[in-house]
Amino acid sequence: MKKVFTLVTICLVAISSVVSAQKTVVDIAVGSKDHTTLVAAVTAADLVTVLQGAGPFTVFAPVNAAFDKLPEGTVASLLKPENKATLAKILTYHVVAGSIDAAEVVKAIKGGKGKAVLTTVSGGKLTASLKGGKVILTDENGGVSTVVATDLKAGNGIVHVIDTVVLPK
Repeated sequence: MKKVFTLVTICLVAISSVVSAQKTVVDIAVGSKDHTTLVAAVTAADLVTVLQGAGPFTVFAPVNAAFDKLPEGTVASLLKPENKATLAKILTYHVVAGSIDAAEVVKAIKGGKGKAVLTTVSGGKLTASLKGGKVILTDENGGVSTVVATDLKAGNGIVHVIDTVVLPK
């Protein structure tokens, strides 16, 4: 538990130091040492320009440790040019159109009797729920991620930090 708390604290400090209303959701990730893998993936998938666009976007941004949880070799394989389409699908599965802050997510969960289904830019579904006061995202395969930092505001949306990569079907 202490390790998770430390990771959350590091994420919050690193990311909050670079957040401003003028920055994009990409700038927030670029400014965080805990999101270097995400930045490399967004670059490899040619999504930087899209995510620097007007938006607004809600991005569920996995930390480097989230990518480390994937089977060995997965990230290296996804970063190869021949896997660009698959990588783009995975990354856009972490993005929801609109700027949805934490309070709105919680309100939707409570209004949905414990669940809120979010449609991602890739067309997939993420199910948000609450567990122990934290927002949990469940992907289409039953994989679970916890939101560990919220409401990192950018000029074109908002970023919420997650501890596990969510995967589409």
